[in-house]
Amino acid sequence: MIEINNIRKSFEGKEVLKGITTTFEAGKTNLVIGSSGHGKSVLMKCMVGLIVPDDGHVVYDNRDFTNLPYSEMRDVRREIGMLFQGSALFDSMTIEQNVMFPLQMFTNMTKAEIQQRTDFCLDRVNLAGRNKLMPSECSGGMQKRVGIARAIAMNPRYLFCDEPNSGLDPKTSIVIDNLIRDLTQEYNITTVVITHDMNSVMEIGDHILFIHQGKKWWQGDRHSIIHANNPEIESFVYASAFMKDIRAQLQKKA
Repeated sequence: MIEINNIRKSFEGKEVLKGITTTFEAGKTNLVIGSSGHGKSVLMKCMVGLIVPDDGHVVYDNRDFTNLPYSEMRDVRREIGMLFQGSALFDSMTIEQNVMFPLQMFTNMTKAEIQQRTDFCLDRVNLAGRNKLMPSECSGGMQKRVGIARAIAMNPRYLFCDEPNSGLDPKTSIVIDNLIRDLTQEYNITTVVITHDMNSVMEIGDHILFIHQGKKWWQGDRHSIIHANNPEIESFVYASAFMKDIRAQLQKKA
């Protein structure tokens, strides 16, 4: 579980986060949505320690991350897996070497143990036997799956995904969504996903935080968001043709 308590952050006098408070639970896919420039990425950076908030607390399972000494903060970071928007794979390494990298850097595992863990992670994302491929030989969806394999290599308690479906076709996006959801439930991970993809919201949104103008504007789940009586949410949710069709069907039933 990750608790966010009254997080505030300003840059050059402009307040970007305005006292956000929420809870992200383990075993659930927690989505952070909202229009570009309203504070989603800043919130995630505050949560993982890339940015220090001006006020408030980020609490990882009763550990106040914002006030921990450096050594203990580093320990928490080792429990965090990150899936970056562009996958962020090392182009000069095979996909196997990409997954091995955090294990070699941050563990005392033997070479055999690293190989075993790498093979397991690649198999878990349906890339068994593809170890020696280079990132340039992989499709966008495969690169995302390699990114997920690397993110779970350290057996994280917390998983952060920044726009995991960016640049992917709808079919591949569903594969990535399902994989993130299945891993979250299987290993009881606290997963936080930043996304603009309403398909993802409707497929895997166990808990949804909608940020507008740096504030927590609404929170709920994928079942309640389509009934939210709020113009800002409606404008965001029903922007796509897919969601407009859903609204039309709801209006017919009404």
